[in-house]
Amino acid sequence: MKIVILAAGIGSRLGSPLPKPLTLLKDGKSIMEHQIGNLLTSFSIHDISVVVGFKKDLIMEAFPELTYIYNQHFDQTNTSQSLLKALRKYSDQGVLWLNGDVVFDGQILETLLPHIRENRSFVCVNREKVGEEEVKYTVDNQQHIKELSKSVSNALGEAVGINYISSGHINAFIGCLEKCALQDYFEKGLELAISTHGIAIHPVDISEFNCMEVDFKDDLNRANAFIQ
Repeated sequence: MKIVILAAGIGSRLGSPLPKPLTLLKDGKSIMEHQIGNLLTSFSIHDISVVVGFKKDLIMEAFPELTYIYNQHFDQTNTSQSLLKALRKYSDQGVLWLNGDVVFDGQILETLLPHIRENRSFVCVNREKVGEEEVKYTVDNQQHIKELSKSVSNALGEAVGINYISSGHINAFIGCLEKCALQDYFEKGLELAISTHGIAIHPVDISEFNCMEVDFKDDLNRANAFIQ
């Protein structure tokens, strides 16, 4: 299994000159430093790859021991294309991926590991009230993900930016990402995989844990509220 962190974007909404993953939290550690620390409690550093683009050298210098994949079109594309670059390299195994701006409790991994061991595709979700800008989801009669986008109506909650695609599903998912528009989020590829290939993607509820994507300064303040 491989782990991919998506860190190519400009992240202009936060208003920082740095790549968002290098945003410092109140304990003096960056978002990515927290992510790597959490991941290393369960996985090897040799299995972690980072897709970089905007000011890539700053990230690479901060974490020289990681493996990097360069999205040279970071200013013209979105997460569907960054993820596609990574999955093409790891198309024979399962991949856990997360957005580079997610701040999360390390205990979340204890909930995810059984699903990863069973090689079961999933999307981490939070069932609390969600805002208009969040990626939302619904489920079908089998309680698998049915819809996954910012425009979902009657949503059950939000997707929090931590996901896994199984080795059995990855090639179909790659094909769906290839059909996405350059500015599509990777969630569009997941929706296509569900609708065209019938892929079962499980919503894994992590509402009991702290986990959030930092898009705006208010998000950063809330993330800092649960940093020890």
